[in-house]
Amino acid sequence: MRVPEFAPQPSQVLYVAVADHVAARIAAGDLKPGVRLPSERDLAAEYGVSYVTMRRATGVLRERGLIETVHGRGTFVAELPPAEPTEGA
Repeated sequence: MRVPEFAPQPSQVLYVAVADHVAARIAAGDLKPGVRLPSERDLAAEYGVSYVTMRRATGVLRERGLIETVHGRGTFVAELPPAEPTEGA
């Protein structure tokens, strides 16, 4: 799965657009579970947004369960939960 370029829509809140793009990168396998993310300052520079915007975006990703922050170690892509068993399996 290819991740589209980061191009927030004018009607979209910027920190949500950043969070959605990082989530798409995780879903596409560009950012794999257990991988340490760059610092919020580095991600802000990569996305061309302020540190505060990136901080809010990482908060959204944490709430969604997509990333985890370990004090003193960094922020990592969360391990994916095991797939739900399907009925009749």
